[in-house]
Formats: sequence, structure tokens, C-alpha cells
Amino acid sequence: MMIASQVGLRVENLAIRVGVKPKEAKRFVKFAFVGLIGAIVDFGMFNILRPIFLAIFVEETVAVTAAQTISFLAAVFSNFMWNRYWTYPDSRSKSLRRQFVQFVLVNTAGILIRGPIVWATHTWFGDVIYASTNLSEPIARVLGDNISVALAVVVVMFWNFFVNRYWTYNDVD
Repeated sequence: MMIASQVGLRVENLAIRVGVKPKEAKRFVKFAFVGLIGAIVDFGMFNILRPIFLAIFVEETVAVTAAQTISFLAAVFSNFMWNRYWTYPDSRSKSLRRQFVQFVLVNTAGILIRGPIVWATHTWFGDVIYASTNLSEPIARVLGDNISVALAVVVVMFWNFFVNRYWTYNDVD
């Protein structure tokens, strides 16, 4: 508990210095922590599904796209529940159903941003890792795929925070 309060004070002090409302800064930190939980769900499912889909689909890009889509959707559900009840507990003027639909729409736009990033970068990252290390090609491909998903996660996190804050959870101060 003491660590959490120290982190909270540091976030508050930093927010004041850069001109952001401390409450919003704390929400962003909570949102980012929820995103970390979502990333664990996302990467865990992705790495479970990737080899299964590689065995099913002939084309690697199709397998990676299918695995990252399903893992993304699992993370969206997890993130919605955490954000609704922890990051924005004071957001209750909208029904659960309405907020969930809005959250899913924002995240659907997020996957439309994420998908092309993963599609365009996963092979390149794998090639670079394979060419510049002593790793086997399969390991280089797995690392390249995960780096491309990580890049996309960071980009989409900012999209999700700002759109959800000012649309899905716009009923909080």
C-alpha cells in the first residue's frame, strides 16, 4: 500500500509540473496498468494461438493475423471490465451495455489501426532479427511477430485512452 501511495504522489507531482490534472494523470496510470494486464492476456493468447494457426493456415501472415485478432478481442473484454470497475468507477450514468458497445467500437477502430501495423512489420522485424543475430529462423520469426504486436499495442494504447476517456467515459469529472 505504501508503494502505491508513493507512486500516486509521484504521478500527482509530475502531472502538476506538466500542467495535467492530477486526477487525469492517475486515470492514465490506471488505464496503462489495465493495459499491461490486457497485454499479458493479449501476448499470452497470441503465443498460444500462433503455433496452432500456423499448423492450420498455409500462409504465415494469415495465421499471425488470426491469432492477433483473437488475442486482441480477449484483451478488450478484460480491459473493459477493469476500466469500468477500477479506472472509471464513477462512470455510471451510462448503462453497462452502452459503455461496452462504445468501448468495443473504440477498440475495433484500434484493431483497424493495429492490424496494418502488425501486417506491415512482422516479417521485416523477423528478417532483421534473423539477419543480425545467431538465432534460428523460427525463433527470429516469433520475436519479430511479438515486436510488431508490441509496437502496435503502444500506438493503439494512446488512441484507446483518449477516445475512451472523452467518449466512452465522458460522464466523469
